[in-house]
Amino acid sequence: MNATASGARAPRWRPFITALSTAGQPRRDRTRKLRTWMLVPPVDAIMMSLPAAWAPEHTKALLSLTALAILLFSSGHGYRPRLHLSVLDVFPWLIARFSVAVAIVATFKALRHEQEAVTSFLVLSVLTSGLLVVGRLFTTYVVLWSRRRGWIAHPTVIVGNGSVAAEIVTLLHRYPRYGLTVEGFVGAMWPDSMINTRWLGQQSELQRVLAERGIEVVLVADEISECDLMDLARSPAGRSVDLIVVPRLHQLHTQAGLPDHIGGIPVMRISSATLCGPSWMLKRLFDVVLSAFSLFVLLPLLLVIVAAVWIEGGPGVLFKQVRVGRHGELFTCLKFRSMRPAASTESATLWSIASDKRVGPVGRILRRTSLDELPQLWNVLRGDMTLVGPRPERPYFVDRFSAEIPSYGARHRVRAGLTGLAQVSGLRGDTPITDRARFDNYYIENWSLWMDTKILIRTVGEVVFARGR
Repeated sequence: MNATASGARAPRWRPFITALSTAGQPRRDRTRKLRTWMLVPPVDAIMMSLPAAWAPEHTKALLSLTALAILLFSSGHGYRPRLHLSVLDVFPWLIARFSVAVAIVATFKALRHEQEAVTSFLVLSVLTSGLLVVGRLFTTYVVLWSRRRGWIAHPTVIVGNGSVAAEIVTLLHRYPRYGLTVEGFVGAMWPDSMINTRWLGQQSELQRVLAERGIEVVLVADEISECDLMDLARSPAGRSVDLIVVPRLHQLHTQAGLPDHIGGIPVMRISSATLCGPSWMLKRLFDVVLSAFSLFVLLPLLLVIVAAVWIEGGPGVLFKQVRVGRHGELFTCLKFRSMRPAASTESATLWSIASDKRVGPVGRILRRTSLDELPQLWNVLRGDMTLVGPRPERPYFVDRFSAEIPSYGARHRVRAGLTGLAQVSGLRGDTPITDRARFDNYYIENWSLWMDTKILIRTVGEVVFARGR
């Protein structure tokens, strides 16, 4: 009879041997692929369009309201599954976005119908908001019920092996309502605090673990270096998982927005930049339409500039230069010529020429107003560039800055821009490259169509008030 069968305690080393023997094996009892987003958006849509059954005269308005509200919920991460589920937690957020959708639809309805129809729609929208909340109560109950039975469970890896990590693991095993199934942890191999949790490897092996085990959630419970966390968030493996972090000094932490927690331990999600999908397709459509329209409207101005450059310096009004674009691809960037380089390699390796005596009066005006950049509208139309994004740089300086600044290469995750957040923030000409890279990466991580719109409006001000080089 073995020690365990006789009631004696199993040796302390046995869990370690078990962990080592199973670390590389995929889990067999995978939970069903039922996810929250499969339930909540459809129920929202049904509940918001339901009043059309007894108010058919408002069918179009209700369908428009439903589509717009779901779009607003999606853009605000409203369909991202929260760990601590409570309708009361999201109620203010939900009603605020629903009210915005109601206001937009009511405005368009007021332009086409009489006041009585608008009033009737607004009264109906109050009932619709109540139905929306009832639907959320139903979906919250169903999701919690499914989590407790393991029907909704996201395979999770814990980063760390300290006391916080051990407490998180205990809470997730004790309370399945959070919907996270702990596959194991990465960190030091034999910590006493994680004796009953599968060890999957060192922190440096995290990306391998994500690829091999089909992990959906990475929960960082202990301190991890900033560089390692940034590399994870920006890697293809990191963008495919939900990255959750226990903040430092979490006992004193106060969160903004929609707070979330596991058993009273606050957690925050690290949102990786979404660099594809419908929003970026809309950005490309915006680029094509606006660049084509701008080229048409600005054609007389372009012809005047061509004539002025020709008169000042002769033929060859366009200056062509190789720049680095998305994913490091090279393209030919177009500008109006403001001066002639003394040698063929000068323009590729000379950093600042703002005070060069070869810049004539016309060139000085073009550079000061940034009108020399207008031919890049053609680059935008062709797809080499976008209207708003990090400004493209020459290969010589990209190699140099990438070697000196760790975050510089991350700028090239998106297309180069005709204008950018750094430029409208005064970072032009001979300004620190570290500051520009910081602004460019901030733009990428927090991109939205509204941010693009703000930058374009500020760019017009830069041109009108001649704040260029």
